[in-house]
Amino acid sequence: MNRSHPAGCPRLVRARRRAAALVAMTAIGGAALAQSVESGQRLATFDAAWRLVRDTHFDPTFNGVDWNQVRNDLRPRAAAASTDDALRGVIRNMLARLGQSHFVLLPSTAVDTRDAGVVDATFDAGVDVRLLDGRVLVSAVRHGGPAATAGVRSGWSLEGVDGFRIAPLVARLPASLDPRVAGLEAWRAVTRRLRGPPGSATRLEFEDGDGAHRSLEIRRVPEPGESVTVGSLPAFIVRFSRGWQTTPAGARVGLIRFNVWMALVDAQVGEAIDLFRRADGIVVDLRGNPGGLAAMLMGISGYFLDEPLVLGTMTTRETDLRFVANPRRVNAAGDRVTPFSGPVAILVDGLTGSASECFAGGMQALGRARVFGERSMGQALPALFDRLPNGDVLIHAYGDFVTADGRRLEGRGVVPDEVVPLTRSDLLAGVDRPLAASLAWIDRTRR
Repeated sequence: MNRSHPAGCPRLVRARRRAAALVAMTAIGGAALAQSVESGQRLATFDAAWRLVRDTHFDPTFNGVDWNQVRNDLRPRAAAASTDDALRGVIRNMLARLGQSHFVLLPSTAVDTRDAGVVDATFDAGVDVRLLDGRVLVSAVRHGGPAATAGVRSGWSLEGVDGFRIAPLVARLPASLDPRVAGLEAWRAVTRRLRGPPGSATRLEFEDGDGAHRSLEIRRVPEPGESVTVGSLPAFIVRFSRGWQTTPAGARVGLIRFNVWMALVDAQVGEAIDLFRRADGIVVDLRGNPGGLAAMLMGISGYFLDEPLVLGTMTTRETDLRFVANPRRVNAAGDRVTPFSGPVAILVDGLTGSASECFAGGMQALGRARVFGERSMGQALPALFDRLPNGDVLIHAYGDFVTADGRRLEGRGVVPDEVVPLTRSDLLAGVDRPLAASLAWIDRTRR
């Protein structure tokens, strides 16, 4: 099994490399021999996934689950699995029994696209969506993208994608689901359908702000950004933006947005901080940011903290590891600088997860930032990813995280200092109320 560094909360020590033989189906036997080899590989894959959780889970009680009994229950089903998809269903059943985030099975077909010659890019229609009051709404339209050119507006209700109806999908979500989990599942399902092959067209059905039906054919284009790969995970498209905002009182505020925590973002944040050093405040927008390489938190927080303060602690089965801010006192040009000392606001929503939650919660706990928006995802466990014998990749949590003031983020999420819910009326009017609330707060701090 090939182990890679985690894409969730921090990995502060180098993961040990483990080797395991990949069971390969030979071509020297008949169908019976091939089936036997495949069956053996599937059982070995199940056993490997079970052992990884057993050996690395941070909680020796496995969140109250009898892990040996889980193996006894499900191993016969794994042995009987006649296809890889059937086996994946058994392994996902096993992981679901833990009731925790960051236990995910990625099929080999999803992680080996580079080997298959697939272009490392995402082709989409240029819209983002959110589940709100039982409907999937357009939450953002990418400037200059195909949806914007076709006239799509924020706040429109997405009713169908290429004949697939959205309402039944939403209706199938269990009523018992936490609204944040329901929102995440709806977002995942719809986003998968909005994406497609290079240059392909998609037929999108909307209800606009006046209740009128709109049917638009939109040709997908490459999602803007830089393609980055980490270990065995699929490629990430990294987007970063910065710009100026003006508060109601006329103050100048820097706005930083990025969609995932990847190494190349650090230099971009550094350039933005250099631009904003004389700003009256800075807003960091982490809405929709699901996390990434959370060891970066120590460096990014150092742009705003002038002392090596502890943002939080990661607890594994073996040790406790602290996130300590690394104050950035020299910029990329080699000039002596000081971390930004003005007011800092952070924007979060129900799709803010993992490393983003660790950063927002850590800065909030230290009193260095004020958080605006909606409660975050509550999926903040540090994770590793390992290649299994059949080529699939298992993402599995190996640690827990608490902020400097002792708050556990898993399940709870980051609770904003100022809760500003998303509304359809705001989307239709083009009003970004969480951003507006953060700008008003910066005005108040200057009085």
